[in-house]
Amino acid sequence: WLVIDRKVYDVTEFAKRHPGGSRVIRHYAGQDATDAFVAFHSNKALVRKYLKPLLIGELAPDQPSFESNKKKSLLEDFRELRGTVEKMGLLRPNRLFFFLIFLHLLVLDAASWLVVWYFGISLVPFLVGITFFTTAQIQMGFFQHDLGHCSVFKKPKWNHLLQIVVINILKGLPASWWNHLHNQHHAKPNCFRKDPDLNMHPLLFSLGRPLSTEV
Repeated sequence: WLVIDRKVYDVTEFAKRHPGGSRVIRHYAGQDATDAFVAFHSNKALVRKYLKPLLIGELAPDQPSFESNKKKSLLEDFRELRGTVEKMGLLRPNRLFFFLIFLHLLVLDAASWLVVWYFGISLVPFLVGITFFTTAQIQMGFFQHDLGHCSVFKKPKWNHLLQIVVINILKGLPASWWNHLHNQHHAKPNCFRKDPDLNMHPLLFSLGRPLSTEV
């Protein structure tokens, strides 16, 4: 069960069919998921249709709609800030900007191979080709990140389609793998055992007293 806008939903069976993956929704089991719900779903009217049959009740009037380890004033400030940002249109994408980003990625990627093909693999053309290729690969990572967040097109399917082109074909990595991990990261950022970005513990390093104590 989880809470959205003070309404309680049983997502036990739905979690298996959740488009964002089952883990990202199970991370909020027994918790208030309002802010995550708002952040992850651009078309909230459509998503609420799927919520209706899952509704099982509401919070009692005296039950707070936030976790005990969170500060109410900070949550209210954050929600007010988010509303202001949306009203100002700061989240609306500039399609020309993203088109030029994609175009320059293709140019850099092609140029890296053409330099080596035309001038050979002597030191200077090799280093120039590596510079072009490395720059393109790094920028592709940022571009597919925006596509993975569905921040370029209104319809998610167009974002995911272009993301597959960028990360699967041009970078050689699976988009499904990246989305599976990154969705969890943004659902529970820096929460141990829920944010996959912290899963390198204890193999690589541990920070802070709780992790060090556990090791």
